[in-house]
Amino acid sequence: MNTISANEAKTHFGDLLLNAQKSPVQISKNGKPVAVVISVDDYESIEALKLHLLQNKAAQAMKDISKGDLIAGEAFFSELEEGLYD
Repeated sequence: MNTISANEAKTHFGDLLLNAQKSPVQISKNGKPVAVVISVDDYESIEALKLHLLQNKAAQAMKDISKGDLIAGEAFFSELEEGLYD
């Protein structure tokens, strides 16, 4: 992934937009990454993948419910905090 400074992004905004159509561009400020600019197509693909994942998780949850495969709310939230449902 190409990386540019925030100042370069501001100065060469048109070039930034053109480059983001080809591949993501990371923007750094004071040497730390602060943003990534991506094309609309990439953004829409990411959003579609997130929706697909959520739909799959909801479908699996419905299957689990219909089988009676349930867990207590407190256990669910503990596991959620531990990252077991990522």
